[in-house]
Amino acid sequence: MSMLYKFKSPATADLIMLEPQGRRVLQIIGKPVDVKQGILQPADMPAAIAALEAAIVVEEGQRKAAETEAAARGEELPAQEGVSLRQRATPFIEMLRRCEKADKEIVWGV
Repeated sequence: MSMLYKFKSPATADLIMLEPQGRRVLQIIGKPVDVKQGILQPADMPAAIAALEAAIVVEEGQRKAAETEAAARGEELPAQEGVSLRQRATPFIEMLRRCEKADKEIVWGV
C-alpha cells in the first residue's frame, strides 16, 4: 500500500497526495524527503512557490523540446503518461499562497 502525504493548515482544507507526488513536491521545495513529517513556515512559502513554478517551466520545456525533436524526425510523441507536475502542484501552490497570506504554517506527517 502506498503512503499518503497529508498537508494540513488552519488556513486551508487538507491536501492529500500519493507518496511519489508528495515526495517530488517536497524535493522541489527543498524539504527532506527521508523524513515523514515536517513544517513549512509562511516566510519560506514565496521560495517554495518560485521553486515549484520553475520546475513546472522546466518540465514543460523538456516536453516541448521532445515534441519538436520527434516532429523533426517525422514522428509523434506518445501522449504524456500520468499527471503533469503543473496539474499536481497547482493545488499545493494555491495552498501555499493562501497560507502565506494568512500567515499560517503547513504541516505534514503529524
